[in-house]
Amino acid sequence: MASTHTSFRDSVERMYTHAAGLMTLPPGLEEKIRVCNSTYTVRFGVRLRGEIHTFTGYRSVHSEHMEPVKGGIRYSLDVNQDEVEALAALMSYKCALVEVPFGGSKGGLKIDPRAWNEDELERVTRRFTYELSRRNLISPSQNVPAPDMGTGEREMAWMADAYKRLHPDDINAKACVTGKPRSAGGIDGRVEATGRGVQYALREFFRHDDVMKRAGLEGTLAGKRVIVQGLGNVGYHAAQFLSAEDKALVTCVIERDGAITNPQGINIDALRGHIISTGGVRGFAGGDYHEEGLARLEDECDILIPAAVESVIHAKNADRINCKLIIEAANGPVTADADEILKRKGIVIIPDMYANAGGVTVSYFEWVKNLSQISLGRLERRHEEARARMLIEELERISADTGTNFTLAKGFKDQFLVGADELELVRSGLDDTMREAFGKMKEVWMANPRVDDMRTAAYVVAIRRISNVYGSLGL
Repeated sequence: MASTHTSFRDSVERMYTHAAGLMTLPPGLEEKIRVCNSTYTVRFGVRLRGEIHTFTGYRSVHSEHMEPVKGGIRYSLDVNQDEVEALAALMSYKCALVEVPFGGSKGGLKIDPRAWNEDELERVTRRFTYELSRRNLISPSQNVPAPDMGTGEREMAWMADAYKRLHPDDINAKACVTGKPRSAGGIDGRVEATGRGVQYALREFFRHDDVMKRAGLEGTLAGKRVIVQGLGNVGYHAAQFLSAEDKALVTCVIERDGAITNPQGINIDALRGHIISTGGVRGFAGGDYHEEGLARLEDECDILIPAAVESVIHAKNADRINCKLIIEAANGPVTADADEILKRKGIVIIPDMYANAGGVTVSYFEWVKNLSQISLGRLERRHEEARARMLIEELERISADTGTNFTLAKGFKDQFLVGADELELVRSGLDDTMREAFGKMKEVWMANPRVDDMRTAAYVVAIRRISNVYGSLGL
């Protein structure tokens, strides 16, 4: 049995190789798609607290079959070249799967953001942006970063402003990064996007009886027992949407300092507030505290959502995982060794390249919004409302003229007479994207007996689309 320390990069490459081996690709193209095109390492110094501190950053470009390339930037002391290259590859496959017209990229900075105050982080981020810009590793037309672990709207706003100062004549400068605050060119729905995508992915899964049957599930999401590992941005939004809107029971939340369990369901907003105020889950009154948090991954549940870091489910604990369905909200939470064990146990996995694609999908909408210089829905919203009002008024006139005296429910009228705003359009576009991608995965999964899981199906769809692009380019 393999070590629990199987690298994320090895897992991604093994999963890719397995899927590519089921396909007939032109000679050499399997290797061309597999390898990262380039990885840049930058080292720079920033004077902080009376001395110069040297930081190491990475930006990897996996595939430029489409440009710009797209991928987040994470701040963590665990950042390394192998991780960044694996994440960049996963971004290429993810974008291809959900038909977002980007190649894959990823970046990282070796820094603990909790060790520095806001002013210091801003100075480091602006200098990092300068180092990326002088190498053309941040640009609306070539390379577009986004938030990732340890970064968020604040860091993206700093990067966008720094880029604009370096390129004052670039009218599309706001599109150099996505995930910005709404006031700085961001888009409604971006903060929730990855968690919302997890919800939409689960909803789509539960629309297909034949797929649910493979996981031993039936019915709807209502009442399903859910364990969430990691209540950061992604885990919080996924847990909150599933519990509040789909009536699922989040029975366990696992965090750095332990886990909270409650078989009746955890109040996610209350727990989130407790974590923000105290720094952890210990002491939360809405459930039982367990110091060994990761051990709770093995608790019985219907749906397990790893939403934090890579490789939390590995060769040494996979055989004790006791759920029916895993949805990978994080990147690479299941190693390749664990994947094989879980498959033998009959546990269905909704893979990361699909499950957490909500972030890059809504980032694409933000990028398009920045390039078009206009908010989504601004041109058509009032026109939609006017046409809806004409229809309602005509129906009411017919009612009066014919003496039938039927009336439309007030709730219906209030909703029907309001045109879609940016958030509604973003959610609609994301929902459509997740449904379409699921359909393509399912088609491959059900039609080819050699494709024995959803992850392999996702890779096959992505590799085929990247291969077709290269073919159209003459390669």
